[in-house]
Amino acid sequence: MHGLPLYQRHDQAFCSQYANVEQAAASQGRVLVGAPGTVTEHHRGNAVYYYRQFMNAEGKRQQESLGGPKGDPAADERVAVVMAQIEQSKDLISRIRELAKLGFQIADNKTYATMAVLHNYGLFEAGAVLVGSHAYAVLLNSLGIKALAYETEDIDIARARQLALQGVPSGGLLEILKETGIDFVPVPGFNRGDPSTSFKQAGRTRFHVDLLVPSKDNTFPTVAVPELGAHASGMPYLAYLIGQSHMGTLISRHGAVPVRVPDPARFAIHKILVSRLRTNMLVKSQKDMQQACVMLAMLGEHRSGDIELACSNLPRSARPMARRALPDVRTMLEAHEGALFEFEESIGA
Repeated sequence: MHGLPLYQRHDQAFCSQYANVEQAAASQGRVLVGAPGTVTEHHRGNAVYYYRQFMNAEGKRQQESLGGPKGDPAADERVAVVMAQIEQSKDLISRIRELAKLGFQIADNKTYATMAVLHNYGLFEAGAVLVGSHAYAVLLNSLGIKALAYETEDIDIARARQLALQGVPSGGLLEILKETGIDFVPVPGFNRGDPSTSFKQAGRTRFHVDLLVPSKDNTFPTVAVPELGAHASGMPYLAYLIGQSHMGTLISRHGAVPVRVPDPARFAIHKILVSRLRTNMLVKSQKDMQQACVMLAMLGEHRSGDIELACSNLPRSARPMARRALPDVRTMLEAHEGALFEFEESIGA
């Protein structure tokens, strides 16, 4: 199978449709969490109060109070804003359904709700970066290509330095995550007494959010993240990965939300490094290599110079690891000679 192309390009007309969705998503400001729903009115004695009724990330009916009473200028204005958001979200969803039929990557509803609350608190604007397989899906869409997707229940959020945030609740990141309507709980540390660096949905589900920061070496330390009232796991070469990032768009059947993702070439190179670090995790290592080579194939064939630039910024200590991965890269890129040549030249093979 390695002699087959790793990706297909979307038609330009479809890429234009996606670009229109991205533009509309960026104009939303605060996004609705869950399905758009409707605005309803409830009587309390002689007064009428407003609520937004919607399906949450787990497919359960939920109500959000919009205040009141009806006739109060502030309450009526707030309702008008929400109704406009609902209409905008419904329009986005109708366009996203068409993109899903065309093979664009669609996130699940729980991931969308999680990204929505993080966006609403300004994490991505402040510099937090979505990494991992969900970032890969966003990058595939933005690059206009179709490739094998990987279902994952992991959400990885990284930050390089302290985020300038306002309005973070007293409960920190955990309280923010609970605004999704999902019952998140801290995951106990590896050693007894270690602070949690991950939050998972309560119960048997494996859906969870990991917080990551750069490690100064090849170790995985636990680091305090004071602005979020949380701790994070250190990851080698993460500073390289998130040293260049840009805003993208995560799309789902509940809407679209702006997120920050890494530069695609750095994403590819970092995935290769991570595949070498995960020597005892064969399945994840293979997934990392597959995602890396899809990115390399597209960039080498349609964005010449991106791989070379990303490799020029690679830490010196990482170059031997990248070279050791060459046999696997050569096998994966068998059908993409131009991309392989640029990668080999860029790492000095």
